[in-house]
Amino acid sequence: MRHRFHAICPYFAMFPESFAERWIEELTEPGDVVLDPFCGRGTAPFQALLMDRQAVASDINPVAYCVTRAKTNAPGAPALRGRITGLEREYSSGSWAEEAEALPTFFQYAYTPETLRQILYIRSRLRWRDSDVDCMLAALMLGALHGESARSKSYLSNQMPRTISTKPGYSVRYWKRKGLHAPERDSFALLRGRVDYRYASERPRRRAAVVCADIRELPRQRVISEAGAKAVITSPPYQDITNFEEDQWLRLWFLGGPPEPTRNRISLDDRHYTLDAYWSMIADAWRSLGRLVQPGGHVVMRLGFKQLAPQRIVEGVLAAGTLAKRPVRLVNYEVSEISGRQTGSFRPGSKGCLREVDVHIQLA
Repeated sequence: MRHRFHAICPYFAMFPESFAERWIEELTEPGDVVLDPFCGRGTAPFQALLMDRQAVASDINPVAYCVTRAKTNAPGAPALRGRITGLEREYSSGSWAEEAEALPTFFQYAYTPETLRQILYIRSRLRWRDSDVDCMLAALMLGALHGESARSKSYLSNQMPRTISTKPGYSVRYWKRKGLHAPERDSFALLRGRVDYRYASERPRRRAAVVCADIRELPRQRVISEAGAKAVITSPPYQDITNFEEDQWLRLWFLGGPPEPTRNRISLDDRHYTLDAYWSMIADAWRSLGRLVQPGGHVVMRLGFKQLAPQRIVEGVLAAGTLAKRPVRLVNYEVSEISGRQTGSFRPGSKGCLREVDVHIQLA
């Protein structure tokens, strides 16, 4: 059975656990260190734990950090249930009415008044950066914050995609045009149900080291021993495809951010529109990887572009790899066409990314 922690929070542009499993099995042994410096929802580090490897992960996106840390440092289910009960006992609906009404119009259409008050209360109480219990509850809330509520009772919002948060103005216009209304949901009951469902799978024995950091800062975080990582299995942001500050704005709000989409507030690297800027970011990544990967270690990158030919992508990765200041050798690369693209559900007519290229490089 697929481990139920894998899908704690739906995420845009994620690779499947089969991708991580294949490379972890091929490139590492139990006990080796697996690193993912663009960890997203934490598929690679979590799969590494399941396969008895050490795992290190980082991402500059707080949503990615929260979800990855929750999955790879999971507390016990009894502690989660106890925390939910305590939160519910202290909740007073009337105390949150004024704050709920002061939020932008989007929130009044996205949630029923009572659900919105519960979300505001839980948002204010969770110390997700400091507590493993609260981090897991926050991750479960992020996964429930928006989704296809017309088809599933697992989501709190009016009808939305489950992978990204559509823009406020677009969302309100869509709901009005379709005559859609927010569903009645009890956030506390939903959290209990999510704990019961996810914890049907046993927690991994190991725990991962997870940091919220830009890859350029990762060597200074001292989360990897001097021996270095045996394998890096990662997928940098695809060039000119998605902007996490805009596309994850509602989840970022729940974690303490502003109640509207932002741009370049967290990262200047988010959705590079030019190839020069994108390759500069990949070059910076190699500067860090050159200090973090052990001799003879491997780097596997899954990359996506709208129009660049696969051979050009491989050449770009190798050229950027010279910044590792160590010899790099192309082992192989594989090209796969993307079917059932996620962009089609919320950006009709968008070209998006048509193919992905997996590049396998070994460092001397």
